[in-house]
Amino acid sequence: MVSNRAHGSVAGLIEKPDVDKVPSNLASIGRYVLTPDIFDTLRNQQPGAGGEIQLADAINTQASNNAVEAVKLKGRRFDCGSVKGYLDAIMHVAERRKR
Repeated sequence: MVSNRAHGSVAGLIEKPDVDKVPSNLASIGRYVLTPDIFDTLRNQQPGAGGEIQLADAINTQASNNAVEAVKLKGRRFDCGSVKGYLDAIMHVAERRKR
């Protein structure tokens, strides 16, 4: 995610950029509140990765029209798409429950 505009405004999203080409230290973690016009954007969206219509591409299109805002996460994020990240999340929850 690139946020170089006013506080909270998103300039654009890049789906899984190469590590050496990331434009910022921000990430989209896949939790969205979408407005109904996303469906119009999706209908007009060109296929992206894998020849599929990608939600991230549609959100990027809306960002280019100043229609996307971000909220920074206050907390910890775990990559549960990997075994290590999933186990880290389990251990984090277990440690908190001990208290």
